Amino acid sequence: MLITDMKRVIEQVSRDKGIEFNVLVKALEEALRSAAKKKFGNKIDIEIQYNEESGELEVFQFKEVVEEVTEPAFQIDMEEGRQLDPECEIGDSLGTKMDTTTFGRIAAQSAKQVIIQKLKIAERSAVYNSFVERQGEIINGIVQRATRNEVIVNLGQAEAVLPKREQIPGESYRRGDRIRAYIVKVLEESRGPQIVLSRTHPGFLINLFKTEVPEINEGIVNIMGAAREAGSRGKIAVSSSDPDIDPIGACVGIKGNRVQSVVQELKGEKIDIIPWHMDPAKFVCNALAPAEVSRVIIDEVNHSMEVVVPDEAQSIAIGRGGQNVRLASKLSGWNLDVKSLTDYDNSIQMGLDSLMELPGMNKTLADILFKEGFFSVEDLAKVSAEELAEVAGITDKEANELIGQAKEALIPVKTDDQEPETDDHEPETDAPADEDAANAYLADKDDVTQEDASEGIADTESTDDAAADSDEKDIAE
Repeated sequence: MLITDMKRVIEQVSRDKGIEFNVLVKALEEALRSAAKKKFGNKIDIEIQYNEESGELEVFQFKEVVEEVTEPAFQIDMEEGRQLDPECEIGDSLGTKMDTTTFGRIAAQSAKQVIIQKLKIAERSAVYNSFVERQGEIINGIVQRATRNEVIVNLGQAEAVLPKREQIPGESYRRGDRIRAYIVKVLEESRGPQIVLSRTHPGFLINLFKTEVPEINEGIVNIMGAAREAGSRGKIAVSSSDPDIDPIGACVGIKGNRVQSVVQELKGEKIDIIPWHMDPAKFVCNALAPAEVSRVIIDEVNHSMEVVVPDEAQSIAIGRGGQNVRLASKLSGWNLDVKSLTDYDNSIQMGLDSLMELPGMNKTLADILFKEGFFSVEDLAKVSAEELAEVAGITDKEANELIGQAKEALIPVKTDDQEPETDDHEPETDAPADEDAANAYLADKDDVTQEDASEGIADTESTDDAAADSDEKDIAE
């Protein structure tokens, strides 16, 4: 080729564009192949090789050895073939080096277009591979353009987009502003890689603490989870692998300098640093701080917890607009229902009273059922006779009678005006109707099933006589 320093040019472009050397060589080979076919047609049989010693791309044309040449562009006679290869035979294909300067202007223009196209594809691929490995990291950029729905950020090699939903409420951006954001995802599209940023993602909060707290990078302090309502409040759970290191103190820093740096980056967002605990109930108690928790009832089946707090602490546990309990639920991964101590006691007493109103019930049996998770007649009506007999220590007959009484107690009381008219000559069939009504009533209830109660509901600090006496235990300590 005319360019004798091809190798130097390819290496320079590779460094500037971040494209591998071999990718550029293949792009040039494709360009020369396109130029040759543009000049001589698709029938031409060529092979392109990169000569590392000379740093040139060499083009070889292969012609078939024939007895009589009919197409000089693609055929060669035996005499000429013997000059190239003394051992050639009829039908062999011999290669000759081509002079690429004969390709012409049109062919050169075609080669240029191919090179540009291949370079764009290779550059997009290089950018995508570069950023897809950084997904989940914080990156710095400069605001290039801010619109109503998104902010375009210049990252140097590529542009990224910060959608409106991923922006902290109240923030405004102008052209030229420096910005830090979290790489949520990198999409490979036809027009180039699409890099999506976020400043509201919990990962942004986690990575900010990783930047400010050396103990996290060293693996001494671990971040176990984070939850945010961007611009308002966030919670982060931490633990320490070294008993001598306080994970909360490490994240707060001297005079709060570390956490304040994070707060400033998040434009004043309040951060609660929570000690993580392997016991989910105690972890929930920590997450609801500063509210004091009296009792936690766990429902493993529905993956939920009923949190009982003192009456004066209920508003603190719930938070303004339910924010505190909402963030605690996100952080712990459990569905939380906060109740005051008075409301909880009233609901327990009402359930116990409904059990005691059954004709076949006594105080001893009620206490046994209560400890086994049967807190009301509704729970009792949903259980099978075999299970009830087993947990209560009664016979199957007594269990069936007790379940029947519970179902009858659930049937709504009818007034005289609501009584349906009956034929005096037809026998009454109240029992089957009552049974169907009770079953239908139970089917419409959204409360926890008896199986849920018996298998999943447990008091984190209960003793054998705690449920019967409805004593309160303070597990927050």
